[in-house]
Formats: sequence, structure tokens, C-alpha cells
Amino acid sequence: MFNNNKILVVIPARGGSKGIPRKNIRLLNHKPLISYAIDIAKSSEYVDDIVVTTDDSEIALLSEKFGAGVIRRSEELSGDNVPLDPVIYDAMIQKEKLAFDEYDIVITLQPTSPLLKSSTLDEAIEKFKDFAVDSVLSVVDDRHLSWGFDEKNQRFFPNYIERKNRQYLPKDFRETGAFLATRRNFVHEDSRLGTNLELIEVSREESVDIDNYEDWWIAENYLQKKKIAIVVNAYDEIGTGHVYRCLSIASKLVFHDVLFLLDKHYQLGIDIVDNHNYPFVLYDGTKNLLKTLRQYAPQMVINDILDTSADYISMLKDEGYFVVNFEDLGTGTEVADVVFDALYEHEIGEDHVFTGHKYYILKDEFYFQPQKIITQAVNNVLITFGGTDPNNLTEKVIDSILGTSYDGRINVILGLGYDGLEDLIEKYESNQSIQIYKNVSNISEFMFKADIIFTSAGRTMYEVCSLGIPTICLCQNDRELTHVFANSTNGFINMGLGEVIEKQRITDEFIKLVNNYELRLEMNKRMLAVDLKDGFENIRSIIREEYRKFELRG
Repeated sequence: MFNNNKILVVIPARGGSKGIPRKNIRLLNHKPLISYAIDIAKSSEYVDDIVVTTDDSEIALLSEKFGAGVIRRSEELSGDNVPLDPVIYDAMIQKEKLAFDEYDIVITLQPTSPLLKSSTLDEAIEKFKDFAVDSVLSVVDDRHLSWGFDEKNQRFFPNYIERKNRQYLPKDFRETGAFLATRRNFVHEDSRLGTNLELIEVSREESVDIDNYEDWWIAENYLQKKKIAIVVNAYDEIGTGHVYRCLSIASKLVFHDVLFLLDKHYQLGIDIVDNHNYPFVLYDGTKNLLKTLRQYAPQMVINDILDTSADYISMLKDEGYFVVNFEDLGTGTEVADVVFDALYEHEIGEDHVFTGHKYYILKDEFYFQPQKIITQAVNNVLITFGGTDPNNLTEKVIDSILGTSYDGRINVILGLGYDGLEDLIEKYESNQSIQIYKNVSNISEFMFKADIIFTSAGRTMYEVCSLGIPTICLCQNDRELTHVFANSTNGFINMGLGEVIEKQRITDEFIKLVNNYELRLEMNKRMLAVDLKDGFENIRSIIREEYRKFELRG
């Protein structure tokens, strides 16, 4: 019986909108605003006919191109102060005359609610299976602590009995205006509401009603919102830099939904992401990872897991994902849509591979630290070798410094994955100049206060460069030897593979740097000449362009 109902959708669209001139035909995320309402109605399981009632020839033409019928509205029904009731009634009567038939349900669908889902519209229509229901409206839960105003006594008064957090207030529904569905016999020139009403609660996203430019901006950001899956891990062999880079990326993707996918076997990465309160899902093997991705259904997958295989990336591409890889020298780079290798300064001749420091993403805290001013005296040395320090270069450097006459402060920062904290504390507990910290949340503060830094050739070299602190670099492994950014041109002293360097050489290099104020000034100058604060914007610009091409390829 329900499926025999004949359903008409009426979309009112004047040409004389005031808040945003000509808004119904303006492009919202590359499509005319009016087209969204038409597409919503066309995608419904139940709608029979769609008409746009308008006084504007351009709106009429666009509406027909997108598949709607058009009812031309009279001048009397086109004024600023004309309510919708007579407009919808007029459109219904005109359409019924053209169809030689009457409708059972008439739905007003506002073009200013482009984020409404067709499934929500169908849910509203299905309410009419209950023959007692006369009308159905869209609402949003809008509870909040509000105040009224007493005109007589010129006083404000609370609209609540007890102050509570929003989630504990009683539900308070506001009409969104997205749709009003009603049985035909209740559609009159002065009303479209029956006696028995039903409400459909919609999400905050679906409730957006475009009345001004702020609403337009909100709607456009919702329409551009993507689901982004970030596949990343942290463990002793690769350190923690990959996870922290991805956390920096996630912090800037405020208009998108981000989900971290973490290998269940690597607790270090799980702990870091969990401590930053981002949502994550654990996977076990490639097959399980693909299953998890299908459930999440992202538009984009970011891999920050070092070298990938062509088979793995091809599987992602076969699922229809746009794939972005970081720090990848594997065969998967040939298949990925975009690859960024900030740590490698060489060009490899591939249009989709972008290398060099222009694509390094600083942690947020480094954007607000001042630049280092070099002083004659060296009173503070910082030693930090990343999240795991697998070769224990930390202890090697401490011993090398203690072999000199330096009597200033030595700050040691260890990462979450450092193994041997208790032994290190026990070894140096009698030396009051050495302060050992683990997993600090404000490393930029420690760096800024340092006069000299010892670190490896990972992410940290960019961070110290952004502040301009003279730095001695010891590489952790052969891969870090290819990270050529830490060179004298950029203000670094790079001693090569730390594992094979004798302590005396480290001692000699340290003494030379402490005693050479002019050298430290020059290192500072060269570091600060490197622009490291536009990395994320450079990456985002490239991804936008490549993703646009990806969408066009379909």
C-alpha cells in the first residue's frame, strides 16, 4: 500500500536571495547549489516527481539540466516577504494539472540544505507507513544553556533550571528547514502542517542551512571532507619519527576524518598514538589491513612505513584509494600516486616523487619557538638520539663529553623505545650536571636552551635547524648516511656512522666547537637560512593537485 503513494518533491529557489546573492546557482564545491537538492531527491527510493519552483530563468535552465521539472512562479509569489506555504501549494496545483493526477505526499526540499542524505529523506517518507502520521520535519538536537529577555522588566533570565554540561541537558530540537513532508490534504495556501507530526533527528552535518557566507564555508568544508587512513608504526629498527610525522599531519587535517592503522605487534607505535588521543585500529598482516581499510572506506591512504612493495601498493590502488607514501625507497613508489621523501635531497626523475627539505613537516611546537642567539659561552648541551637509539649513541656521547673539561649542564632526552634507562641513571647518578629525561612533550624548549646539540640524522636534524642550534650529527645506520641534509652547507657537523666513531674523535670535535664562537655563529646563520616552516603547505598543495587529477581519471 505504501509503495502506491505518489510523491512529489518541490524545491523552492528564488533568484533574489539577499544573504548570498544568486546563491542557488553559485558553485558549491564545483556544483551549483540547486543541484544538490535535485540529486538528493533523484536518489530517493520513493520520489516520483521533482519540480523546482522559481522566478528566475537561469535557475530554471540549470534545474532542467540536472533533471528536475520547473514551475514558473508568479511575481506575486516571488517577493521577499512571501512565506513558503502559498509557493508550495501553487507548485503542487500546477504540477497536478500537468500530470492529470493528484499526489499523496508533498515534500518541501530546501536547496539551502545540500548536506542532507537521501537515506534521511527516505527515512522521513517511510514514516508515512503509519497512517496516523500527517507531517514529518527534520530537526537537530540543539540543547544548550540559553537565556531569554523580559521586555517588561528589562532583565535577562535563564531558560534552564540547573546549569549542566550540554550532554546532560534535556534534548531540545530545532527545525533545520531541510525538508517538510506532509500528506497532500494538509497542503494549503496558509499551511503545510497536519495534526500528527513526526520528527527526524539529523546530524549536525546534515543540519547545515546556508543562509550566509559562514554557512557556505561550513558546507564547503563538509563536502570536501575526506576519510584518511594513516598506516604507520614505530619500533626499535625504524624509531619513532614516522609516527610523530603522521601525528603532525593529523593535527593539521582538522576538516577530515583520520584513522591510524597500527600493526598489533609494535606496541611502541600504539602507545604513542594512544597518548595523543587519536582513533586507531590494530591490524595483523596485510590481508587483515586490507579488510580493515574496506570497513573504514577511506578516500586516501597514507603509508609511513619505510620501503613498500609494488604488490602492496597495487592492492591499495585496486581498492580505489589515493595512495600517499612517505620516506619510501621501495618498489611501491612506482605505483603510489604521490611519494614524499624529505630526508633525501636527490632527484630521481619521477614526476610523482618529491624529495628534499621543502617537504619536511615540523612539529607544531617548533613554529612558535624564537630563533637561537649564539653566545660566547657554552653552558648547556643537549643529547637526543630519537625514540630508540639502537646503538646507544647517547652513552657514547656522554662519556666523550665527560672526557673534557666542560663543566656545564648536560640534558639527555630519551625516547619511549630507549632500552636501558635504569642502567644509564645508575651510571651517572653521581654527576649532578647530567639530567636525564624520557619522552618529553616539549623538546623544542630543551633545544632552544641548548648551546650545542648531539643528535642523529633523522627528523631531529630539521628541528634543530629550524631553531639554529649548532649541532654535531652521528648517524645511526647506513640509511641515515643517505640523509645528506645534515651537512656543513646547512650548518651541521656530520661525523658519519656513530657506531664506528671512537670516543676521542667525538671529544675532539666537541672541544673544537665549544672553543670556536665564530664557527657556531656561522652554523647558526646557515641553519636559519633554510626555510622549514612551509613543508606541510607544500605537501598539501601537491596532494590537492594530484588528487584532483585522480578524481578526473575516475
